[in-house]
Amino acid sequence: MRMRLGKTWTGAAAAFCLSGFMATEAEAIESCVASLKQQAISAGVRPEIAERMLSGAAYDEKVIRFSTAQPEFKTEIWDYMAFLVDAERIRDGKALLKKHARTLAAVEQRYGVDRHVVLAVWGIESDYGNFRGDFYTPHALANLVCAGQRRQKYFRGELIRTLQIASRGDVAVNDFKGSWAGAFGQTQFMPSTYNSLAVDFDGDGRKDLVNSIPDALASTANFLKNAGWRDSRLWGFEVKVPKGYSGPSGRKKYASMATWTKRGLTNVDGSPFRSRQETALIRPAGVNGPAFLVTRNFQALRSYNASTSYGLAIALLSELVSGGEAFKTPWPTNNPGLSRAQRLELQKLLNRNGFDVGEPDGKVGPLTRAGIRKAEAKYGMPVTGRPSWNVYYALGGR
Repeated sequence: MRMRLGKTWTGAAAAFCLSGFMATEAEAIESCVASLKQQAISAGVRPEIAERMLSGAAYDEKVIRFSTAQPEFKTEIWDYMAFLVDAERIRDGKALLKKHARTLAAVEQRYGVDRHVVLAVWGIESDYGNFRGDFYTPHALANLVCAGQRRQKYFRGELIRTLQIASRGDVAVNDFKGSWAGAFGQTQFMPSTYNSLAVDFDGDGRKDLVNSIPDALASTANFLKNAGWRDSRLWGFEVKVPKGYSGPSGRKKYASMATWTKRGLTNVDGSPFRSRQETALIRPAGVNGPAFLVTRNFQALRSYNASTSYGLAIALLSELVSGGEAFKTPWPTNNPGLSRAQRLELQKLLNRNGFDVGEPDGKVGPLTRAGIRKAEAKYGMPVTGRPSWNVYYALGGR
């Protein structure tokens, strides 16, 4: 149910109606959650587990907004990469590569997935376990079932599976902290994915993706193997495309390396190809940005989150933590994105310059975007709300 508040309504009237709307939603949630408890018990969940995990579930405007809102603007790939593959994540990844060397080697041997790629998924999904999400996932899922506007049947199934996982004792009741959509753990598995692909790698009898790093890393490798990753293949590599190229491109349009050579492509340094694998050409930032030939392993990366930018973030982080090099071709922009440290500093600069964005935390939400828009307007920039270098520099960032 939605309500539009017309411009002629007074603030008091709008607030009154909104409070009435929230009260109605609260009542509906309460009734729905009671029904969900019974459904869970019928599906084999222990009654005390269903009660503990669903009691207190209330209408969560943020969950519903996240599930229905369209992005305010298209996130450019250079913003995405600057945030996800920054100096801090690379540094931490190298340290953890050494710390968990034995576990990562054992995972690689068992599942045939490059240890650096497994580590990169861990880094991208939860910052190596440091941030797993803001939501108690059973309550988030209950909201999606009871107040969501799409895929209620799917989310009901995910909720029941969540409660069953806890009922079996694999993951503790209080450990289901994750995304608004129900993913949890160090590498963010949905409950259905957990049931089919999670593994007990530390041998304690539990598939604990929250507190067991071996279980989380091995489960991720198992996921990628199941998605088609083969260690005999690279994920891909950066290439040089001739000017005026008008041939095929697209992540599913595979061809032999001999065919790509005939089309005029070379390694990014201009040297001929040595690989004999079938690859597909992707140009995620258009004809003026970096280009890559990717194997079917890239499809496995992309299956973790259906996004080319996401797949490239994992690929680049895996290269950098293993001592490889960054992409050679620059992104086609003179206004690049900001790292996490720079985003945090941007919030401090916005506050210092009178654009109140609340307590700085490095997370760019609606309040920060509003502050950026005000700053952009003041300094005569296009008003976008985007955390970019230009606004950062204008506010005094260096």
